[in-house]
Amino acid sequence: MQIEDHSSQSRDASVQPNRKDLAYLLASILIQLLLGYFFGHDYDIKIFMATGYMVANGLDPYVLPNLSAVFHNPAFQGMSSIGYPPPWPLIMGLIYLLSYAWMHNFLVYNLAIKLPIIAANICLAYLVRDILREQGLSVLRSRKAWIFLLFNPFLFYFTTAWGQFDSLVVVLTMAALVLLYKQRLVASPILLALAIALKPTPVPIVLAVLLYLWGAPWKRMAGYLTIFMLSLLIFCVLPFYVLGWSASPIYQGWNAQFTVSGGMSLTTLYELWSGTSVLPGDWWLLGEVWLPAIFITAAFLRKGKHGLLNLFQQSLVLVLAFYLTRTWLSEQNLALIFLLVLILVYMDKLPWLILPAVWVLPLIFTIFNTSPAQLLFPIFPQLMAQLLAFAQTYRLERLWARMIVVIPWQVAGWWTIINYFRVKSLDTGKQVPA
Repeated sequence: MQIEDHSSQSRDASVQPNRKDLAYLLASILIQLLLGYFFGHDYDIKIFMATGYMVANGLDPYVLPNLSAVFHNPAFQGMSSIGYPPPWPLIMGLIYLLSYAWMHNFLVYNLAIKLPIIAANICLAYLVRDILREQGLSVLRSRKAWIFLLFNPFLFYFTTAWGQFDSLVVVLTMAALVLLYKQRLVASPILLALAIALKPTPVPIVLAVLLYLWGAPWKRMAGYLTIFMLSLLIFCVLPFYVLGWSASPIYQGWNAQFTVSGGMSLTTLYELWSGTSVLPGDWWLLGEVWLPAIFITAAFLRKGKHGLLNLFQQSLVLVLAFYLTRTWLSEQNLALIFLLVLILVYMDKLPWLILPAVWVLPLIFTIFNTSPAQLLFPIFPQLMAQLLAFAQTYRLERLWARMIVVIPWQVAGWWTIINYFRVKSLDTGKQVPA
């Protein structure tokens, strides 16, 4: 009888955590569904909605007409077209067909756009948990990381409420790195190409991959690059020919992110000084500093296989070099940095203070960037307009506040890069070239 009691207690102990974890998962999904339904960024969500309509109706999403009559909303006029490669517009077209095309509910359409983003957020939590477990972290600590991601305000704000799909890009990028480590040299380049085709922010990680594959047999690197480039052509170029879309808006605006200043970049100081975010013509070189920065950084990184964590570290260093030297950096783009830092912090490769620098600071920054008010577009557009008008009266103070937030982010980022080379130098007993 006693044995049966102990057996029953052990079964209860094993079932209880599973029930609790299920409750955590369902609570995270419910919160994200509510945020996704009621909120959406004034600029991005409008473009995503319009893009979905255009694609679903066989029209060119890169040439947007006046769609105010379609959505019965005057805000859908005079918009610029989407600037992302074809995969995201194609996803938007499918979402339109499955939601607004048959329901004609604005808020439901708003939520439907967020569903793949919410799914990506959940996948990130499980992916990080599994990576930490495979790297030898205890079940308890990996579970804490899982819960932290399920309820992280950074992901809730920038992805679920805002509507940006950086978490989807991060899932694909992280999966590509894990598959590379497991020698899945076909699936990995396809996923990495798809991630970059959605949003080019993971581009520097291609260099991390090449460094990882460096050395004999060289056919591994050649094969990886071939599959990667073919996949990129299929995802980014082929749809323009098959669907008859015009690529001219992308050609004309390919360098838009590098000819403006601001965001979580030090060039916010220029906007503060000049009163405009557009860099003058003779400053164009400043917008290209990121290119030599990532190649110079890559030149000092170790080549060849050195484990999954070192692959993550080198990816982090290269993406940081890219982000820290850009003249424009959107807050939500730090999602990739956030996931890499989170894993490395939990594996004791980085100090804990770095973690809030990559997710708390962007949240603080966005307050002074007037983004919270712009998230009211789906439900309170008039209140949004009033809040933005009020914020404009304090523009100078907001720019100073933004600059104050950018400085510790820059310090944390550069410290992470320098510390990686310092630690590796100590490990090998060699001096890193100055």
